[in-house]
Amino acid sequence: MIPKVTKEIIDLGDGRTISIETGKLAKQADGSVVVRMGDCMLLATAVSARSSKPGIDFLPLTVDYREKFSAAGRFPGGFFKREARPSDQEILTMRLVDRVLRPLFPDDYHAETQVMIQLMSYDENVMPDALAGLAASAALAVSDIPFYNYISEVRVGRVDGKLIVNPTKAQLELSDIDMMIGASKDSVAMVEGEMKEISEAEMIEAIKFAHEAIKVQVEAQEKMRAALDLAYRTYEGEEEDANIESAVHTASYDKLYDIASHASSKAERSEKFAAVHDEVFALFSEEEVETKGELISAYFNKVQKEAVRNLILDQGIRLDGRKTTDIRPIWCEVDYLPSAHGSAIFTRGETQALATVTLGTSREASVIDLPSAQGEEKFYLHYNFPPFSTGEAKPLRGVSRREIGHGNLAQRALKNMIPADCPYTIRLVSDVLESNGSSSMATVCAGTLSLMDAGIQVEKPVSGIAMGLISDSKTGRWAVLSDILGDEDHLGDMDFKVTGTKDGITACQMDIKIEGLAYDILEQALKQARDGRLHILDILVSTIAQPNAQVKPKAPKIITVEIPKEFIGAVIGPGGKNIQSLQADTETTIVINEEGDFGVIEILGTSQEGMDKALAAIENTTFAPVEGDVYKVKVVKMLDFGAVVEFVPGKETLLHVSELDWKRIENVSDVLALGDVIEVKYLGIDPKTRKTKVSRKALMPRPARPEKKTDNTSNSEEVKSDK
Repeated sequence: MIPKVTKEIIDLGDGRTISIETGKLAKQADGSVVVRMGDCMLLATAVSARSSKPGIDFLPLTVDYREKFSAAGRFPGGFFKREARPSDQEILTMRLVDRVLRPLFPDDYHAETQVMIQLMSYDENVMPDALAGLAASAALAVSDIPFYNYISEVRVGRVDGKLIVNPTKAQLELSDIDMMIGASKDSVAMVEGEMKEISEAEMIEAIKFAHEAIKVQVEAQEKMRAALDLAYRTYEGEEEDANIESAVHTASYDKLYDIASHASSKAERSEKFAAVHDEVFALFSEEEVETKGELISAYFNKVQKEAVRNLILDQGIRLDGRKTTDIRPIWCEVDYLPSAHGSAIFTRGETQALATVTLGTSREASVIDLPSAQGEEKFYLHYNFPPFSTGEAKPLRGVSRREIGHGNLAQRALKNMIPADCPYTIRLVSDVLESNGSSSMATVCAGTLSLMDAGIQVEKPVSGIAMGLISDSKTGRWAVLSDILGDEDHLGDMDFKVTGTKDGITACQMDIKIEGLAYDILEQALKQARDGRLHILDILVSTIAQPNAQVKPKAPKIITVEIPKEFIGAVIGPGGKNIQSLQADTETTIVINEEGDFGVIEILGTSQEGMDKALAAIENTTFAPVEGDVYKVKVVKMLDFGAVVEFVPGKETLLHVSELDWKRIENVSDVLALGDVIEVKYLGIDPKTRKTKVSRKALMPRPARPEKKTDNTSNSEEVKSDK
């Protein structure tokens, strides 16, 4: 049976279009669409259980994004020729989509839901991650799953001052903005990206530009759903009990408000809140606790959130006693680890990050091998969040999606400040040792300090700060919070991280948990973020004003030299014999990369003497005399018919006896001795012997030839003698 296909076309306004099609593929899913732009095609499916599992009080949403190698006509790398675990880039795309979708599901919808997006066809002129949010929302829009507020995501770039929706890779390389914006028709929900020191006004302009494009994409989804004439499924919402809610509120609100109004540490505050929690449970019978315990806890958490939020809106006082614009106390230290190539501690309140820098050659670059992207990163950042940082004991089960996301944000914040001519591959690792809000921004600050400590000549130091928001839609009151705590992140309406230098923003990440964020609130958040960022930057600069002039004694130095391509084999030697021996003799690491007509050699080592020795050996191997030039050579062997002279170790030639002097030399030893250093002129290749030819006599003045006697002179002399 021929499938009935429904299709919508989105015009981007510059000759490019995006199509959304449903009804042809994956029809057993609750919703499925194919999104196409150029030759790039994504298949997105959405499936949700018909009922929620008992005891679940949250939305168990899974967003999965995968890129098939077949989409680009490539084979997977590695031994097993099939796609395996998701790459970091795929995980980052999953997070981008999840962060926009999750807040827009109904609060009481708790059925297990899975959205899967896969790249089926790749187009080098289309970046597929920019279409993933649209594909996910469209799959939900053509289903009966109760997702009422459709969204989309677009990438925004700016080339020569002109903003572009979903730029190509080539355009993005020229762009000073790379931002992903996710939004519904009415409000922005997510922003993430990197920038080259743009202003707050320029950032808002880019967000507004993206939102206008998103509105068109949401309208296309609405038209498609209307054409399909679908109804939403009914579902059982959360259990409610007005009597229990009232009892919990009466027993706990004033106490929770009082605890929140007295400045305290995270541990002290948690202990006091827990005590009130126990008091509330003591009000109910064992039977009520057994049957309604989860509901009682849910109402308690709701009251706690209300109390903390009202305190901030009523009095402008926060859980740790700060005002809305205050930054927590900060202390920093560099050069903490004696053996690391660079290290720094950054502590802000109860959040602490220890950053370390390791320097290496291009061999240590991070390799990217995806259907949609191939290349290397010479600067990369790894973020670790161990359970002890929050006082918890949990098993370690590999790197979490959150750790990958936070590390990526910090990397993007710093990477444009690494000089383009930096010869090193740099690995920066941030270990979060304490956490109470904004550990990713602590990573940025510690990362800046550790890079400067390592002697990396960063163009400008970078700092970061996380902003929060508390708002009340009923009264219209709101407050932007600078440098948020973990509790303020959990209880608040926004988590907005901003990083930058004194001259502009370098990266941002914003998640909005409410609908309808007004741009005046966003402007206020960016203003407070700038003030806080500059305050923190002053503290960083007071800790280390400039990058260290040199790398540390235990850190490797690096020399980069180019050689003609034809000499690469000679440097490496048969089976790598020459280069391996040279590395062992000089205690260096030598890497050779072929670039065009040259070989780029990196020599890495801690001993300058060893590096100089390695460089000299490579220069000797690649030495080629130039015809007509003069060289100092050393006599290394005496022969009856000349002497063997050495240009450099390993490069010898014969100085024939006939080239020693203009006069006849009977014995070479009359002119030269073993070990003598003399100057010779290189005459090129002798066409007769096909060997190199040098001459000593070519540098000597040629003696004048004796005059020949003419016949007339001889006759006149004979006449005189006859007389």
